[in-house]
Amino acid sequence: MELAHSLLLNEEAYNQLGEVQRAEFIFDWLRYLEKLLLATSRSDVREKQKTLVEQLLSLLNSSPGPPTRKLLAKNLGILYSIGDTFSVYETIDKCNDLIRSKDDSPSYLPTKLAAVVCLGSLYKKLGRILVNTFTDTVGNILKAMKSAESQGRYEIMLSLQNILNGLGAAAIPCHRDVYKAAKSCLTDRSMAVRCAAAKCLLELQKEAIFMWSTDLDSVATLCFKSFEGSNYDVRISVSKLLGTVLAKAIISKHPGAAASRQSMRRVSLEEVLELLGTGFLRGSSGFLRASGDMLKGTSSVSRDVRVGVTQAYVVFVSTLGGTWLEKNFAAFLSHILSLVSQSHPKATQTQTDAVCGRRCVSFILRATIGGLLGEKAQIAAAKDICQAIWKLKKVMDAVMSDSNVETRLGSTDVTASQHMLVCALQELGNLTYSLGTTAAPLLQDSSSGILDSVISVIVHPSISVRLAAAWCLHCIAVALPSYLTPLLDRCLERLTVLKSSPEAVTGFSFAVAALLGAVKHCPLGIPHGKGKIIMTLAEDLLCSAAQNSRLSAQRTQAGWLLIAALMTLGPAVVSHHLARVLLLWKCVFPVSPKDLETEKSRGDSFTWQVTLEGRAGALCAVKSFVSHCGDLLTGEVIQRLLPPLPCAVDLLTQLSSVLKAYGSPLKTPSLVYRQRLYELLILLPPETYEGNLCAILKELAADLTASDIQVAASAFLLPPLCHRDDLVILSPLLQETDHRFIEEQLLLGNGIACGSLEYDPYAIYEKDVLGDSVPKPLPPVLSVISSAVKLFGVVCAHVGEAQRLLILEQLLDSIKHTKGARQQVVQLHVVSSLSSFLKYLAGSKGNLGQEEMRRLAVALVMGALESPNPLLRCAAAEAWARLAQVVDDGAFTAALAQVSFDKLKSARDVVTRTGYSLALGSLHRYLGGISSSQHLNSCVGILYTLSQDSTSPDVQTWALHSLSLIIDSAGPLYHMHVEPTLSLIIMLLLNVPPTHAEVQQSLGRCLNALITTLGPELQGNSTSISTLRTSCLLGCAVMQDNPDCLVQAQAISCLQQLHMFAPRHVNLSSLVSCLCVNLCSPYLLLRRAVLACLRQLVQREAAEVSEHAVMLAKDSREELTLDANIREVGLEGALLTLLDKETDQKLCNDIKETLNHMLTSMAVDKLSFWLKLCKDVLAASADFTTVTCVDTMQEEEGDKGDDASVLTTRNDDKSYPFTNPRWATRVFAAECVCRIINQCENAHSAHFDIALAQEMKKRDSRNDFLVLHLADLIRMAFMAATDHSDQLRLSGLETLLVVIRRFAAIPEPEFPGHVILEQYQANVGAALRPAFASETPPDVTAKACQVCSAWIASGVVSDLNDLRRVHQLLVSSLTKIQAGKEALSHLYNESASTMEILAVLKAWAEVYIIAVERHKSHRQLLKTTTCSEESVRNGSYSSDGLLDLVHTDLGTLSRLWLAALQDFALLTLPSEFASQLPVEGGAFYTAETSENAKLHYYNSWALILHATALWLTSTGFVVADPDEGVSHLSRPVTPTSMCQGSSSGATVKSPEDVCTDRFHLILGISVEFLCSLRSDATMESITACLHALQALLDVPWPRSKIGSDQDLGIELLNVLHRVILTRESPSIQLASLEVVRQIICAAQEHVKEKRRSAEVDDGAAEKETLPEFGEGKDTGGLVPGKSLVFATLELCVCILVRQLPELNPKLTGSPGVKATKPQVLSEDGSRLVSAALVILSELPAVCSPEGSISILPTILYLTIGVLRETAVKLPGGQLSSTVAASLQALKGILSSPMARAEKSHTAWTDLLRSALTTVLDCWDPVDGTHQELDEISLLTAITVFILSTSPEVTTIPCLQKRCIEKFKATLEIKDPVVQIKTYQLLLSIFQYPNPAVSYPYIYSLVSSIVEKLQEIDQRKPEDTTELQVFQEGIKVLEALVAIAEEQHRSQLVACLLPILISFLLDDNTLGSATSIMKSLHDFALQHLMQIGPQYSSVFKNVMASSPALKARLEAAIKGNQESVKVKIPTSKHTKNPGKNASIQLKTNFL
Repeated sequence: MELAHSLLLNEEAYNQLGEVQRAEFIFDWLRYLEKLLLATSRSDVREKQKTLVEQLLSLLNSSPGPPTRKLLAKNLGILYSIGDTFSVYETIDKCNDLIRSKDDSPSYLPTKLAAVVCLGSLYKKLGRILVNTFTDTVGNILKAMKSAESQGRYEIMLSLQNILNGLGAAAIPCHRDVYKAAKSCLTDRSMAVRCAAAKCLLELQKEAIFMWSTDLDSVATLCFKSFEGSNYDVRISVSKLLGTVLAKAIISKHPGAAASRQSMRRVSLEEVLELLGTGFLRGSSGFLRASGDMLKGTSSVSRDVRVGVTQAYVVFVSTLGGTWLEKNFAAFLSHILSLVSQSHPKATQTQTDAVCGRRCVSFILRATIGGLLGEKAQIAAAKDICQAIWKLKKVMDAVMSDSNVETRLGSTDVTASQHMLVCALQELGNLTYSLGTTAAPLLQDSSSGILDSVISVIVHPSISVRLAAAWCLHCIAVALPSYLTPLLDRCLERLTVLKSSPEAVTGFSFAVAALLGAVKHCPLGIPHGKGKIIMTLAEDLLCSAAQNSRLSAQRTQAGWLLIAALMTLGPAVVSHHLARVLLLWKCVFPVSPKDLETEKSRGDSFTWQVTLEGRAGALCAVKSFVSHCGDLLTGEVIQRLLPPLPCAVDLLTQLSSVLKAYGSPLKTPSLVYRQRLYELLILLPPETYEGNLCAILKELAADLTASDIQVAASAFLLPPLCHRDDLVILSPLLQETDHRFIEEQLLLGNGIACGSLEYDPYAIYEKDVLGDSVPKPLPPVLSVISSAVKLFGVVCAHVGEAQRLLILEQLLDSIKHTKGARQQVVQLHVVSSLSSFLKYLAGSKGNLGQEEMRRLAVALVMGALESPNPLLRCAAAEAWARLAQVVDDGAFTAALAQVSFDKLKSARDVVTRTGYSLALGSLHRYLGGISSSQHLNSCVGILYTLSQDSTSPDVQTWALHSLSLIIDSAGPLYHMHVEPTLSLIIMLLLNVPPTHAEVQQSLGRCLNALITTLGPELQGNSTSISTLRTSCLLGCAVMQDNPDCLVQAQAISCLQQLHMFAPRHVNLSSLVSCLCVNLCSPYLLLRRAVLACLRQLVQREAAEVSEHAVMLAKDSREELTLDANIREVGLEGALLTLLDKETDQKLCNDIKETLNHMLTSMAVDKLSFWLKLCKDVLAASADFTTVTCVDTMQEEEGDKGDDASVLTTRNDDKSYPFTNPRWATRVFAAECVCRIINQCENAHSAHFDIALAQEMKKRDSRNDFLVLHLADLIRMAFMAATDHSDQLRLSGLETLLVVIRRFAAIPEPEFPGHVILEQYQANVGAALRPAFASETPPDVTAKACQVCSAWIASGVVSDLNDLRRVHQLLVSSLTKIQAGKEALSHLYNESASTMEILAVLKAWAEVYIIAVERHKSHRQLLKTTTCSEESVRNGSYSSDGLLDLVHTDLGTLSRLWLAALQDFALLTLPSEFASQLPVEGGAFYTAETSENAKLHYYNSWALILHATALWLTSTGFVVADPDEGVSHLSRPVTPTSMCQGSSSGATVKSPEDVCTDRFHLILGISVEFLCSLRSDATMESITACLHALQALLDVPWPRSKIGSDQDLGIELLNVLHRVILTRESPSIQLASLEVVRQIICAAQEHVKEKRRSAEVDDGAAEKETLPEFGEGKDTGGLVPGKSLVFATLELCVCILVRQLPELNPKLTGSPGVKATKPQVLSEDGSRLVSAALVILSELPAVCSPEGSISILPTILYLTIGVLRETAVKLPGGQLSSTVAASLQALKGILSSPMARAEKSHTAWTDLLRSALTTVLDCWDPVDGTHQELDEISLLTAITVFILSTSPEVTTIPCLQKRCIEKFKATLEIKDPVVQIKTYQLLLSIFQYPNPAVSYPYIYSLVSSIVEKLQEIDQRKPEDTTELQVFQEGIKVLEALVAIAEEQHRSQLVACLLPILISFLLDDNTLGSATSIMKSLHDFALQHLMQIGPQYSSVFKNVMASSPALKARLEAAIKGNQESVKVKIPTSKHTKNPGKNASIQLKTNFL
C-alpha cells in the first residue's frame, strides 16, 4: 500500500494487482491524495495538474464503487480549487456526456453515477465560477433522472444539493425545476431517495423563497405524503425539512426589496401551527377527501404520518429556539393540547388512537420544554400549564354541575377535555421531576396554585385523568421530598371524607398509591406511622365495600391498591402489618372447592365483577409483597401465603364457564385476574404450587392458542426472547433512539395500543425503568399473553415428561389447524413459549427429555425459522441454539447444523435463507466453535456466498451478521479465515450501494469482530500483519465516509478497538475530529459510540485528545455545529454543555466518566481553565441576589475590582459560554471542584503554600497553583451552597468542607499570625446560614453542622466575636433538638430527625474536643515558657474563649450526649436481646425505625463518645444532681434510667451508681467497637475511641475502678492487643499504648493503696505476716488470661518485635546475642518502641516481690535488646531516642523498690548482675566480627547500673574489673565527643556517695585522666570540642579534689594547678591567640581564682615551690583587671557585676 502514497497514481503498481486489490489501491491513493493536495504548494499542483486530471477522469470509466466515486469527486473539486480552472469546463462536459450516454447496462451504471457525483463536487467547490454552465448541467441531470433507477435518483438528489450549495443565489433560474424533481423523489419507493430529496430541498429552501411563502401549503402536504410508509431515517430528514421551512416562514418577516415586488403576505404563527395540526389530525389526504371519509367514519391517520409530524413540531420549535418558545409558549401550548381535544374526534376516536395521540403530544412538550428552556423559563412554563389545567377544570365543573344525570354523563365535554388534561398533567409532572428541588419557588407561589389544580382534577370522571393527576403528584413528591408527607396527608384526608364518591375513592387511592411509590426515591422517607393509617384505611375500604353496591367495585380496588402500594415501603414497615394482610388474603378466596361451586351458582354479573376485581387486587398485593419484601419471606410466612393458591388456580380453570354464563362485562376483569395470577406465580418458587402445575399448564396452553386473539404483537413478546445483539439487524425501531417514546407505537402495528397507565392502575407505584417517564403497562389482552409465555417456561420445566410431550403436541397441532393471520398469531405465541421454556431450562441446567421431545421442539422451531415475520425468525434462531445447548449432545448439534446447511443450499427464498443463516450464527454463539473445524469451514463458506448475493440486501445483512457471531465465538480457530474474510469485507464495503445501509452496518460488525479476534497481534511488524492492519484501517475509513449514521458509529467502535490493540497506528487527530463532529449527532447510537470511544481515548492520552479538538475547531474549514463552543471552552466545555442537554442515562454516565478521566490527568496542569469551567457552570445560574450579597461582604477585603468584574460579566450574556445549565450539571461541576482539590493534593506542595506559590508565579507566570484561586473556590462553594437545589446545596457544603480542611492551616504571609482563610469568614457564615432555616431538609442541615464544626475546629478565626456568628447557628440547632425525637418536623421519616439530632451532637462534640485540646496545649505553653504579656493575652483569649463558648451549653450537651450513647449501646446489642430493648425506642430513635437509625449512630458515635469522656473527666465524675436530666427532656434520658425495671423506677440512684453506669457505658461501647473492628471502621472512629479511653483514665476515680477489677483491665488489654495487630497506623498504635500505660498506672495505684491500707491496719508489729499484694502473690506464677502483667508483656513484645524482629530469639535462631548491625528506626517506630519500654519499666511495681522475679528476666532482655539493636553512632554523640528510652527504662527498673525488698533481693541481685554481664558482652566481638555499637550508649548503660543498683550488684570484682576496663578503653579512643561523654559519666560515678562503689574507679582511672590533660597541654586544642574535653577533664579533677580526704587533697591540687596555669597566656601572646586559646585562658583563670581561696594553704605551697607558675598567674590577673577597667566605661550595663567584685577579692588575697 505504500506504493499508493504518491501525488500521481503509480500505474505500474496498479496494473500488477488483481481486481479486488485494485479497488483497495485506488481508494487508498485517493485518500492519500486528498491530504496531499491540501498540503502541496500551488505551483507543484499546477505542474502535474493535467496528468492528474486525466488519471482521475480515467478512473471514472473503471466503474468505481460508491466510496471511491465520492472521494474521486472530492479530489477533483480540491484539485481545481487549488490549481488552474481552465480545463474544468472540459471535465464538466465529459461528465455530462457520460450521463447522457444511452448505455443502460448495469456495468455502465457506476460510471454514470460517478459522473453525477463529480458534477456535484465540482459545483460545490467552485461555485460561482461555473455559473454559466450550470443550467445545462442541471437540465441534463434532471433529464437523466427520469430514466434512472433508485441509486441514480439518490445520487442525483445529493448532487443537486451540492450544486445548489455551491451556487447559492445564482441558481435561482433552476429552483423550480429542481423543486419539481425533488417533489417526486420525496415520495419515492426507495427510502434512501426520500432522504436524499429531503436534503436537497433543505438546501433549496435557503434561497428559494417560494418554498416558505407561496408554496408553503404544498410543501407541507408533500412532507405529510412523504411520511406515509416511511422509515426512521426518512422521518428524521423530512421532519427536519418541514420544521425548518415552517420556522423560516415565521422568522423571515422582512424579505428584501426583491420580495416585496411579489407582494408576499406574511405567514402567522397560527397558520403554521394550523398547517402542522392538519397533518397531525388528517394526515396527507387533502381536506375534501378527509371530510368525506370522516362522514363515513373510516379514515384514521396512519401512525407514521403522525409520528413524522410530531418530530416536525419539535424541529420547528428547536429551530426557532428557546427564547422564541418562552415568548410564544401560551399559544404553542394551547395548540399542542388541542391536538387531542374532542374538537378533533379523529385523533381520539378509539382508545388506541387516543393513547398514541397523547404520546405524541407528550413527546412534543417534553422535547421542547424539557430540551430548550432553562430552569426559570421552565418554571414559567409550568405556571402556564397549570393555567391550562384550571381552564379545563372549569369547563368540566360547568358540565358536572348540570343536574340531569343523563346529559351529564353523555356530554362530550367531559371526554373532550380528558386527553388534554392527561397530557398537561403528565408534562407538569415531568417538568417538576426534572427541576427537582429548584421547583420549590413554583410550589410556594400561591398565585399559580399548582397543587390545588392537580388535586382538583383527581376526582375527574375519566379514569385516565385521575391516574395522570396521581402520577403528577408522584413526580412532585420525588422532586420535592418535603411535599411528600403533606400531600399524603391531604389525599388520605380527602379519601376518608369523600368515601361515598366513586370518583374520589379511585382518584385519591391512585394518588396515595403513587405517593407511596415515590417514597423509595426519597431517602428521607415518610413518618413510620403513615403505614398504620393507610393499612387501617385500606381495611376499612375493603370491609365497607359490600355496604353500597354503587361503590363496591371502587372501594375494593382502592383497598387492595393501597395495600399493594404499602408493600413498596419495604420490610421495616410491612413487618408490622403483615399479619393483617395475610388474614385479608386468606379471606378473599373461598376455603374449599365446594365453596367455589356454591359461589358460581349464586352470583350475578355485577357481584362476579366485584369479586374478580377484589381477588385480582389481592393477588397483586401479594405479588407486591413478594417482590418488595423478600426479607420477610420466611418459611412460616410462605406457609401462610400458600393455602389460598389452589383455590385461586381452581377459579382460573372455571373462569371460562363463568364468562359463558355472564357474558362480556366480565371479559376484562377475568383477563386481569388471569394476568395477576400468572404474575404472582412467576415470582413464587414453583415448589409452592406443585400440586396445581398441570391445571396451570392447561390454562396456559388454552390462553396461548385462544381463538379470539386477533393481534400479533410480536414486537413486545419477542425482543426479550431474542439476543440483544441480534435485534440490530431487524427494524431500526428496535434500536434505542431519542424518539423511542413515539417510535414505539409504529413497532406494535396499527391495531395495538401503546402502553398506558389506564390499562393497569396498579403500575402507578412500581418503579419505572426510565426514571421520570410515566409507567406504560400494555393492555391486559397483551400483558396476559406476555405473562403466560413467561410462566409457561417455568411450569413446563417442572411438569413430568409425559405431560410435557402432550402439551407440545397440542401446541404443534393448534398451529397446523389454523389458517392465515390466525395461524401467525398462534405460531408467534407457541414459539415464544417454547423459547421461554428453553431459556428457563438452560438457566436452571434442566433436561429437555427424550427423542420425541426433541423432534417436536425441532419441528416447532423450524416452522418459525421460515416465518415471514423477521422478529419471529430471530427468536427462532435463538431457540434453535438454546435447544442445542439444553440437549448438550454433539451428534444432535451436528444434526441441527446439517439441517441448516441443507436448507441454505436448496432454498432460494429470502425468508429461509435469512432464518437459517442466523440460526448457524446462534449455534456458534452458544456452543463456541462447534468443536470441529470442518463445521466452521462449511459455515464460513456458505455465509461468504450468501453475503455476496447483491439481489437481496436482507440476505446479505443476516448472513454477514451471522458471520460476525461466528468470528466472535470461534476465537483463535478463526485465524486461518481472517485474510479472506477481511478482503471480502473490504470488497463489499467498496461496492455495496449507499442505499443499503443495513448491509454496511453488518459489515461493520464483522470488521469489529475481526479486529477483536486479531487483538494485540495488530501491533506486529510483519508484512502479513501490516497488510491486515492497513485493510482494517481502510475499512474504517470507508465506513467513516458513509452517509448513514449507524455505519459511522460502527466505524468509530472499530477504530476504538484498533486504538486499544495498536494505538500507534491509529491517527489520533483524524479520529478526534471525527468524534467532535458527531458529538451532537441526532442519532443516539452514534453519540453513544462517540462517547464510548472518547472515554477510552482520554484514559490514555487526555491531553492530546483535548489539544486535537481545539486545533480542529480553530482550523476547521467546514462549519461544525460545536465548533464555536470548542474554540471557546475546549472539548471539556463542549462535553459539559452536552451533559446538560443529554437525557440518555448511559450517555450521561459516559460523559461524566470521560470528564473525570480528563480532570484526573489534566486538571493540575490546566488549573485555571478547569476552575473557570466549573465557575462558569455554577455561576451561570446563580441568582443575582445571592451573588451581590456576597460581594457586599467582600468589600472590606480590598479586592473590589475583582468582585465588580464578576458582576459585570454576569450582565452580559454574550460572553457566557453556558446558558442556564440544569441543576444536575451544576452538581457535577461542584463535584469536579472537589476532585480538582484532591488532584492538587498529590501534586506540587505549592498548591497549598501561598508564599511559595506567589514566588514561583513571579519566576514564571505560566505556573499556576490552587492556593492562588482560593477566592474562586470559596465563591463557587458559596454559590452552590446557597442554591435552590438541595443536591447542589449538599455538593456546595461538601466543597466548602474540603476547602476548609485543606486550607485552614496555610498562613497569610502579609499578616504574620493570621491564616489566609480568615478573610473569607463572612462568606462561610453566609453560606451556612440558610442551611439552618426551619424549612431546610435535615440532610442539608446535617451537612452544614459538619461544616460548622470543621470551621470552628480549624482555628481559622481566633476572635470570639467573629466565631460567635457560626457558633450561634450551632446553638440554634441545639435548642431545636433539645426536645428529643418528638420535637422535629413530621415531614420525614423519624430516622431523618435522628440523623439531624446526631449531626448536631457530633458537631458540638468536635468543637468541644478541639476546645479542650487547645486549652490543654495552651496551659502547657504557659508552663514551659514565660512568654511576653501580648501573646499570653491573645492566646488565652482564644483558647479558653472557645471552651467558655461551649461551657454555657455543656450541661444540656452532656445530657444529650449520654442519651445518644445509651441509644447507640442499645442499638448495637446482638439480635438475641431484641426482646429486652425499650418498646418505644431510645431518646432519639423510635423502635420501628431502629434499622435506619443505626447507620446515623454509626456515623457519629465516636466523636460523641470522646466528648463525653472529656466532659466526665473535667467534672472528675462528680454528679451534680441526679435528677438534673429529668426536668429538661420529655423523658429522662440520663443513664439513670438505664438498667432499671419499671417497678424500681422510684428509687433514685446514688451518685456513685450513676458514675459507675456512665463509666461502664463508655467502656462498654469502646470495648464492643474495638474488639470487633469492622473492615469499614474509619480511622477517625478508632482514634476517637482510644482518645476517649485515655481521657477516662486520666482521672483517679475510673482508674480506681479499672485497678480494682483485674478482669476488666485484662479484657481491655486484650482488645488493645487486637487493635495493634489489625491496624498498621502508627497513630492508632501509639494511642493504644498510651491507654495500656494508663491501665498499668491504675494497677500500680491499686497495689500501693492496698499495701498502704494493710500497713495502716496491721501497724508495724507483725511485718512478717503481711499478705503479698500485687501479681504473682507468694508463688510468683503468672497465669496467662488471668494476669494483667502477662497481657501487657504480650502486647509490648508484639510492638517491639514488629519494629525490631531481631529481638525474637526464634527468628534469630540463637537464644543469645547475634551480631547484627544496629539500626535507626523511623520516627514513628522510635516512638512506639519508647512507649513500650516506658510500660515495661512500670511493670515490676504491679507485682508482688515473687511476681517481679518471674518477669524481670523478660523485661531486662527486651530493654537491653532494644539498647543493643539501636545503639547507632550519631553525630555529636547524641543518643538515639530509642536508646534514651531504654536507658530511662533501665534506670526505672534498677531503682525499683523490689530490688531492695527482702523477699526478692537476692534473686534480683543475681539477675541484675547477669544483665550487666550481657551489656558488657555487647562490646566484645562475636564470631570475630566487631560490632559498630555506640560506646557512649553502652557506657551510659553501665553507669546507670553502677549508680542505680545496690552496691553489691556491681562491686563483685569480676564485674567491676570489666567495667573499669571499658572506661579505660574508652578514654583511649581519640574521638573527642566520646571523651567528653566519658568524663561526664565518670564525674557522676566519682561523686557517688558510697565509697565502695566509687573508689575502685577513682584509683584505677585518675592517673590516666591526669595524663590525658597533660597531653592537651603539649598539644594545643584546636577546636571547641577539644576545648570541651579539657573543661570536662578539669571538672572531674575538681570533683575529685572535693571528694578526697584531707591528707590526699594537697597532692591532687598540686596536679591540677600546673595544668591550669599552663594555659594562661601573657599579654603579648593574648592579643595574637586564637579564640579557642583565649577561651581556654579565661576558663583556666576563672577556675584558678575559685580554687585559690578554697584550698589556700595548698595553693600557697605550690606557688612558693614554683616561681615560674606564680609569675604567669600574676601577669594573667593583672591583664584581666585592665581589660575589665577598659570595658567598664564603654558599656552601660555590666554583663556580670559579680565578676568584678570577686576579682578584687582575689587580688587582695594574693
